[in-house]
Amino acid sequence: MRPGRGRPVRYSVSHRSSFRYTSPVALSHQHLHLRPRSTPHQTVLTSDLKIRPLPVVMQERTDFFGNGVTDLTVQEPHDRLDVRASSQVEVTAPHPGDPAASPPWEEVARTIGDAVDAETRDALQFTFQSPHVRIGDSVEALARAVLTPGRPFLLCLAELTHKIFADFTYKGGVTDIYTPVSEVIERRQGVCQDFAHVAIACLRSLGLAARYVSGYLLTHPPEGKPRRIGADASHAWLSAWCPGVGWIDADPTNDLLVADEHITLAWGRDYGDVSPINGFVVGGGSHRVAVAVDVLPLEG
Repeated sequence: MRPGRGRPVRYSVSHRSSFRYTSPVALSHQHLHLRPRSTPHQTVLTSDLKIRPLPVVMQERTDFFGNGVTDLTVQEPHDRLDVRASSQVEVTAPHPGDPAASPPWEEVARTIGDAVDAETRDALQFTFQSPHVRIGDSVEALARAVLTPGRPFLLCLAELTHKIFADFTYKGGVTDIYTPVSEVIERRQGVCQDFAHVAIACLRSLGLAARYVSGYLLTHPPEGKPRRIGADASHAWLSAWCPGVGWIDADPTNDLLVADEHITLAWGRDYGDVSPINGFVVGGGSHRVAVAVDVLPLEG
């Protein structure tokens, strides 16, 4: 677990997605989760979207989970759609206190189940199965290997994060957004969204609240190597609720509790609620997508 530096860190984020079509698209309607959201530990300073071709409709709204969504429609024929999101945010590392002093996980689950206050009722909605997070025997077995009786919840969260990191191999191309959690557990392979879904499923299987978080992570080049422009990527992790502490973010892909190098875009039940770009086109034939992301720390 990397400790936070105790002061806000400012970042510039650029996310560029380019869609190339083999034949003209007559109509494109898209929903974007590409504007960072403000949180207790993140302040959005600026946020801008540039779309080419220019949309005839471009509207901002807030979804059920409080995320900013941009709905857009492009009606002119086009064989290329370019989306560029630029933002500046300020991130402060959370201070959850001593994990060993957190309540036992069973007590956390009981508190959520009782749902006596507004914050708990909000957390309660993240204890149920969702389209990409289904709970089965393999999920509960993995959960119970870590969440042993009477163990402090935040220690359990840190160990679950570490176990997924240690036992699973990061490998692209072996899963897609429709791969069930049970198959990821069987293969012990996947990418960040898979590992987030596995951890969320484990916590929910025991009545604990966990939500899926999409965003970005500051990456560090190998020592002595220059930083490659466009080499960063979208990222995903999870957030778990602990009474008296709040939501604590954990990143099983990198084996850490989140401090100040993660930038939050959106959260929901699973990937399906917060996919960065989702929609439909009329025409277009087949297509290719190129994505380039840059996360740069700013001075001051």
